[in-house]
Amino acid sequence: MTVRIQDVVESLEAAYPPELAESWDAVGLVCGDPQAAVQRVLFCVDPVEATVDEAVGFGAQLLVSHHPLLLRGVHGVPADDPKGRLIHRLIRSGIGLYCAHTNADTAAVGVSDALAEAIGLTVTRPLAPHSAGSATGLGRIGSLPAPEPFGRFVQRVAENLPTTAWGVRGAGDLDREISTVAVCGGAGDSQLSAAQAAGVDAYVTADLRHHPAGEHLARGAQVPALVDVAHWASEWPWCQQAADVVGAALPDTVEVLVSTRRTDPWTAHAAGAAPDSGRTPA
Repeated sequence: MTVRIQDVVESLEAAYPPELAESWDAVGLVCGDPQAAVQRVLFCVDPVEATVDEAVGFGAQLLVSHHPLLLRGVHGVPADDPKGRLIHRLIRSGIGLYCAHTNADTAAVGVSDALAEAIGLTVTRPLAPHSAGSATGLGRIGSLPAPEPFGRFVQRVAENLPTTAWGVRGAGDLDREISTVAVCGGAGDSQLSAAQAAGVDAYVTADLRHHPAGEHLARGAQVPALVDVAHWASEWPWCQQAADVVGAALPDTVEVLVSTRRTDPWTAHAAGAAPDSGRTPA
């Protein structure tokens, strides 16, 4: 049986229905012939030079990414433009590109489920369901196998996600007992109020901003403690989930691979001077 790009697309869209995508999003097949044969598929978070290099090296006919390449409208893809250069290289290399973004974020089993599983949570429900009782929606709520101090929980998150220069940051009492946890893959400070309303002990997400985080913590000791991770790291576990979707749906003649290229943009981290060093803020 010859597997074609369209077959891979159909398996992905059964798991991550395009109609779940936000109206502003750009999901689906970006380039490639739906009727082209596929033997190898690479899964990644970001469609960038590094992952295209990896797809070429792997001999892939399809690259599946979480983040869109052409999220905002464009009027051309010249080869001297960074995104245009990628499109030209993919086409010359016979590689299609498919993107599953906010539809993968909110699917019944999607990005946040993969994040929750990676850090050892048993998922119970969406954090922000599309409707009452819905299995779809943004974020997930789950529980740990056993309660543990917040300091140990922060370490748990760091041990189970890929290492980045950004690292893993915690905000809260290190001795606080953590049992129930909300997670949201990607930038999730818009869901701080949902995490608080859910009554969880901690909230894990990416790209937490100073003011929303500070205002959240100022509400008192009962609000969820916060764990902030790198955006890329929070979404990378989804790549294996998506690869498993395709692997289960299609014959063994299709080989799937999860990208190992760290495409988080941050490349260095410095802790700075210790508080007791005698230095004061400028």
